Amino acid sequence: MDLRHLRYFLAVAETRNFTQAAASCYVAQSALSQQIARLEKDVGARLFSRTSRSVRLTAAGELLEPLARRVLADVDNAQAALDALSGLRRGRLRLGLVQTRASSVDLVEVMADYHARYPGIDFHVTNAPSAQMAASVLAGDLDIAVVGLGPRQVPEGLDHLVLAVDPLMLIVPAGHALADRDTVDLADLPESHQLIQFTRGSGLRRQVEAAFARAGVEPGQHFQVGQIHDMIRLAARGIGVTVVPRSSVFTDSAPGTDPQGSLPYGARALRVADEAAVHTICAVHDSKRLAPAAAAFLEVVERHAVGGRGDQSA
Repeated sequence: MDLRHLRYFLAVAETRNFTQAAASCYVAQSALSQQIARLEKDVGARLFSRTSRSVRLTAAGELLEPLARRVLADVDNAQAALDALSGLRRGRLRLGLVQTRASSVDLVEVMADYHARYPGIDFHVTNAPSAQMAASVLAGDLDIAVVGLGPRQVPEGLDHLVLAVDPLMLIVPAGHALADRDTVDLADLPESHQLIQFTRGSGLRRQVEAAFARAGVEPGQHFQVGQIHDMIRLAARGIGVTVVPRSSVFTDSAPGTDPQGSLPYGARALRVADEAAVHTICAVHDSKRLAPAAAAFLEVVERHAVGGRGDQSA
């Protein structure tokens, strides 16, 4: 079985379109179709069901897709391991990065440090919901993902390194009935409240929904926003309330700084009383398939995590 055939197969499986797959592989459509036909002959089964309007995976195609991804990931890792013999002078790192800030880890600084140590390693960075990136690591499409999932939420088969544990804060407008409190129980929210939520499938969304479940209350009416800064600003304007990680509110930049000073005008930040209401940041990986470039990144990010831990109390 030719590895090139597997790459063509995955391109069609991802795009569901032979023309687009051929363009992404930089080959003529006729050549790609011929190679797919050879692969189908090799495996002894049709891999795609084709009509004039659609391309779908057959049962055999659905079976082959995850296996093909694993095979190609292993080939890439083997090449990376050979590159490591010459001191990680070249290679690539497929990295997924959480969309929320890690309280004790500056991922930009981590990447800059890593690049200074290993300038020949190319970054391929993905930003997506945490659950999606963890699944991509499991499938072999990413080497490492920094995700907003707690250890119990990491998919079976993956290893994890906890980088930060960030308490959740409730953001309310200054005129809210709870605004004068320092700490609040989510069960104290009025039934009519509107909750401003983060992206569906994100780690933060999962943690917030779990906190409401522990409080024994429904999250209430809500709408979704893709930027945490916008969630906080909307809460300040009285559109609703929102729950965000502490690091999104407090900069901890200078001793004696008013912690509320980093909030937009009209907003109040209240600590959630539930001690389990935290946003955990983990680096997830598959230790059985960890390429040298990925292992080196884990070492760098762990050094930054250890060095950045300190007093994070409000």
